[in-house]
Order: sequence, then C-alpha cells, then structure tokens
Amino acid sequence: MTVQKRPLTLRLCEPRGFCAGVDRAIQIVVLALKKYGPPVYVRHEIVHNKYVVEGLKARGAVFIEELEEIPAAHADKPVVFSAHGVPKSVPADAQARNLFYLDATCPLVSKVHKQAMRHSRLGRHVVLIGHAGHPEVIGTMGQLPSGDVTLVETEADVGGLGFAPNLELGFVTQTTLSVEDTAGVIRALQERFPHIQAPAAESICYATTNRQEAVKEAAPGADFFLVVGAPNSSNSRRLVEVAERAGAARALLVQREAEIPWDELGDISVLGLSAGASAPEIIIDEIIAAFRARYDVTLDVVITAEETENFPVMSALRDVELTSADMAFVNGSV
Repeated sequence: MTVQKRPLTLRLCEPRGFCAGVDRAIQIVVLALKKYGPPVYVRHEIVHNKYVVEGLKARGAVFIEELEEIPAAHADKPVVFSAHGVPKSVPADAQARNLFYLDATCPLVSKVHKQAMRHSRLGRHVVLIGHAGHPEVIGTMGQLPSGDVTLVETEADVGGLGFAPNLELGFVTQTTLSVEDTAGVIRALQERFPHIQAPAAESICYATTNRQEAVKEAAPGADFFLVVGAPNSSNSRRLVEVAERAGAARALLVQREAEIPWDELGDISVLGLSAGASAPEIIIDEIIAAFRARYDVTLDVVITAEETENFPVMSALRDVELTSADMAFVNGSV
C-alpha cells in the first residue's frame, strides 16, 4: 500500500551558502596542503562550519587556538589565519616565532580594517558596531591601539556612550550583521553625535545583504524556515532573525539534517530553506532529500541576486592546480 505524502512547497533561497570569502579561505588551506604537504596549521576555525573543518582535518589540516601550539619542529610548516581576520598582534607574533603564515582574511573584512585605520589616521575615535567576542570584532579592534575603538552592539548601547563633545568620531560595522539592526544603531549614533563620520564604503558585505534579501522574499507565509549554519556563525543567526521578522511562523538554525525536529513541524505546507555563508551546498542537498522522503515536495527557487564575485588567493599559491575532486570540496558540493 502506497502512503500518500502531504504536499509541501519548499522555497529555496538563492543566493545561499558559500560566499567568495569563504570559498577563498577553504581554497587557501587546500592549496597549502597540496603545495607544502600536511600538516598545515590553521589558527581558529577557518570558517564557522563543523563539516568544513572536519573535512580539512581529514586532509591534514591541524586546527589550533594559538601559535604557541605549533611544535618547534614544524616552524617551517604554514599556518593559515582564518577568514574572520586577526589582530595585528597575531602576524607580529608569527614573525617573532619565524613562522610562515598565509592570511586567509576575507578581503571585505580587510576593507573594514582599512576603514577603521583611516578613521584613526584622520584623528577620529572609532566606534565599531558588532557582537562582542566574535572573531571578526576581535580582529578589527586589534588593528588599532587599545582604547582607540569602542564597541557598541545595540541602540541602547549608544545611549551609554560618554564621549567628550569635541571628540572626532567615525564608525565601522562588522560585515555579517542584520542590515535593519545596524541601520537602527547607525541612526542612534548619528542622532546623538551628528558629527560622526561614516566609512568610505558600506561595511556589511554583499553576501550578508544578498542572503538576507532572499530570506525576506521567501519568508512571508512560510510555516517553518530552516537556516543551515553553525551556532557561532553570526551571519547564519541573523538569517533566522530576518526570517521571523519577515513573516515565517517559526525559524530554526540547524547544522545538519539530523537536527531537524521532525516531530515539531506539524502540518506544514510551506517551508523556507537557506544557508549561511559558510555552509556547504551538500548539506542543503541532504536536507532537501530528507524532505522529499517525507513529503511530496514542489521546489520553488526564490532568486533575488546573482553573485559573480571571486577573490583570488595569494600569489604564493597560484602555481598549484586543484583536481576536480579538490574543487568540489572547495565549492561545498562533496
């Protein structure tokens, strides 16, 4: 006897998943492993995704928290800095230890570093809008001397700032924030400090904005919305918030299909699905297959932008060729 499956419209967001910065960072580790052989050390998670990290470990990457963990006998082995960026003290420490390092900082994060340094160069105290403790925030604050940057997270934080009236100010933002939340904080800053200077260009990255716009389009009327991403991924967590604000009845962050609370889904007829910028496409495929096994799925692809950005790796690695299998891993399809 054939069991009749309930119909389900699955709204699949596009763009979703890997961005150019994440693609570049993963590619740097893979290229370094091919060129120099394992181990290649990686300071902190190269990107916030367990599946990617475990895949790189299987290829010979060794993840560390601090440079002092690298054995003296491996000082000639490369160490890669993560896509989130690092304080200036980290490459300085690497040089002091005579380590060979490859900086996989996303170029858009590096742009924010330059914006902060430009403010400082022009005599401005820097206000950074971001989440305390996030690696990107730690890296951006670490571009300037201690005390030259003040972190704010919310509009309420702005009310507690006690800057002298004559202090020159400039702001920058973390690249992976909610566009709406950040706009509110910027408004609060500009109302309280009318002379505060904006960065020369937008700080929130194109990938964050694009993924949020796609979720806004797909969320209205969705009974449930799934975002694939890690709990420590800022841009993924923001997508959950955006989905709920845009009209999804409920939104949830999951890392894999196994985390989907199937018993809690209820009688859903419309499901939204997206992925943060460090989530590989293979997990999206896994989740779609799981829903097809349980529902009569109609796929509705919601396209709001086409991404063609490509960030090249550093010149030291451009002589290495990747196989098709390597590229499939880098692109997140295996």
